[in-house]
Amino acid sequence: MSGASTQATRIARGKADAEKIFPILKEKFGDGIVEENVDGIDPFIVVDKKIVLELAEFLKTEEELSFDLLSLISGVDYLPKDDAEGRIEVVYFLDSTKHYHRLMVKVSLPRDDASLPSVENVWSAADWHERETFDLVGVVFEGHHKLIRILCAEDWEGHPLRKDYVIPEQYHGIKNIVY
Repeated sequence: MSGASTQATRIARGKADAEKIFPILKEKFGDGIVEENVDGIDPFIVVDKKIVLELAEFLKTEEELSFDLLSLISGVDYLPKDDAEGRIEVVYFLDSTKHYHRLMVKVSLPRDDASLPSVENVWSAADWHERETFDLVGVVFEGHHKLIRILCAEDWEGHPLRKDYVIPEQYHGIKNIVY
């Protein structure tokens, strides 16, 4: 099978999954679902941060969905010049090993108040993913059992994946090399 036909198959499968999953979520969460997008390789929904924890529990425990695998949480920084208001977007990649479907969930947060409820009690894999997103992007996951840096030193200042981050000239007397 060629690369183009493989990608076309993946897009078609993603769209079919989304067309089955999105109505279930819309019925349960109504206005908490801010946007639905079925175009492209990875269909996604954008949700209000107020429903994140309830949504996570539903996605994992609802028999028709059974999203038992959290494969990634990541954060994306959009500066005001990139995006009208500027925002941080947290992205969750979920899979169902039972039903062989996947889902991408996005949450938009203000850059100056980037916080969400932790989902580590729903998916234990969220522990390190949330710590990494906190460390590098500055998202605070409320209720996380030990939200501390995971890659940068504990006394490191700032969040290196924020687009307005300025690399310090030195750290504890050691010159930082900027490429």
